[in-house]
Amino acid sequence: MLDLHFWPTPNGKKVTILLEECGLPYRIVPCNIGRGDQFTEEFLRLNPNHRMPVLVDHDPEGGGGAVSVFESGAIMMYLADKAGKFLPRDLRGRTEVTQWVMWQMANQGPKLGECGHFRRLGDKQGDQSYAVRRFTDEANRLYGVLNNRLYDRRYLAGDEYSIADMISYPWCVNWKSQGQDIEEFKYFKHWFEEVGSRPGVQKGMAVGSDLAEDPSKLTPEEQERRAKLLYNQRARPAPAAQ
Repeated sequence: MLDLHFWPTPNGKKVTILLEECGLPYRIVPCNIGRGDQFTEEFLRLNPNHRMPVLVDHDPEGGGGAVSVFESGAIMMYLADKAGKFLPRDLRGRTEVTQWVMWQMANQGPKLGECGHFRRLGDKQGDQSYAVRRFTDEANRLYGVLNNRLYDRRYLAGDEYSIADMISYPWCVNWKSQGQDIEEFKYFKHWFEEVGSRPGVQKGMAVGSDLAEDPSKLTPEEQERRAKLLYNQRARPAPAAQ
């Protein structure tokens, strides 16, 4: 059995898309990141970076104890290898997919995340106009990267659908709140609509729809606690030497 420590964000939905596309049985272990579940000692034993998702494979290849994997890109590659799908075995095909998985992890996810953060923040922390412009423009550049990549091929890594497409798709769903107009990117738009029409993608995107919270219904005290916990995090002290 596969346990996925998950909350319905783009990073979590990357993995549920792949699990659904592969038809692998799995169990969702909710990790409420708004509440701070990712900072518990139990979770830190799975991921010292205190971020979800985390995959725990209780039946790994070769047997033995459970295998725990953090970072969504690493999880995607682990699952693709386990299922024998969506990640080519040959050198050139695997390299093509891997570089786009790394592009998503290093560029698309972080930059679109910052774009969304500053656009939602407004003027609550002073003038954010530079940050909004900086990351909205960077989001536009990244959509352009996708568009230029897709003008002469069906999928990001070529003619075959792969984890490169699955890992990138969820971050594009909120294009409007990222200040973008996908009519500007016709090749991207065709890919976006095709990938989004896949039953496995639709099922994976729907996972966790029952978990979402309405922040406005939290008490003022809980809202303040969460804000202190989640924003402006600094290093946790290392354990004392034994």
